[in-house]
Amino acid sequence: MRKLFAKLAIGAAAWAFVTAAEAGETLDRVMDKKAMVVATNSGWPPQSYLDDNNEMVGFDIDVSKEIAKRLGVEISFETPDWATLTGGRWQGRYDLGVGSVTPTKARAQVIDFAGIYYYSPYVYVLHKDSQAKSVTDLNGKIIGVETATTSEDFIRRQLEIDAPGLPPVEYKIEPGEIRTFADSMLPFDDLRLGDGVRLDAVIAPEQTAMNAIKNGYPLRVLEGEYAFREPLVVIAEKVDPDWTRKIGEILAEMKKDGTLASLTTKWYGKDYSAD
Repeated sequence: MRKLFAKLAIGAAAWAFVTAAEAGETLDRVMDKKAMVVATNSGWPPQSYLDDNNEMVGFDIDVSKEIAKRLGVEISFETPDWATLTGGRWQGRYDLGVGSVTPTKARAQVIDFAGIYYYSPYVYVLHKDSQAKSVTDLNGKIIGVETATTSEDFIRRQLEIDAPGLPPVEYKIEPGEIRTFADSMLPFDDLRLGDGVRLDAVIAPEQTAMNAIKNGYPLRVLEGEYAFREPLVVIAEKVDPDWTRKIGEILAEMKKDGTLASLTTKWYGKDYSAD
């Protein structure tokens, strides 16, 4: 019996050692290598995109670099497809995801939310010649959204944001047809062709819409009508609570010292960091 207890004790100690060794898997890897790999987007201005020098720039890129700076590590970027970015099971390919991800209940099952770093209102975007004056004017119309995003969940009445304190989502529109696009700018490319030519409206983040208008797209935002307002989070693989907690602490510091307010104002012309 004593031998059995001894074996159990040794086995328990070995398991505890393995568990402890794995507890800081991502944090240990990043700090040992002094390098961090961030998964993000490459075609979503002004959040993240390639500039004329083929370098990654944008709000999410600046946020990522600030996190790396505060960790004291170098940074590199990878640009997986959206499903891979938000689907978890990264198997160590990426250390962090900074891609303006909405914390939905479905995503909470497969990835960790390190912390909210800004908020984004989603708006109804129209061609400048559109006669629509309210959301009800869009009932029965053709609405464009980026696929596999919260805008698609919203227009299909399936949106479930996983964040405390948010008011319930109100669905005020009954589309006649929903058209989905693989990239955030593609719906605007169709909408710019004319009112009702291919689309009647697009649902998109206010920041993305205003950036398109700034760059000459003949569009306008439906005044006084947000579709919904969402928090955006930095994400991590579900393998290392210590790493997730560490990133959350850094984000809290960046909010407290005004860094996030400064970066949102730099890229969007408005402070989107306040809840």
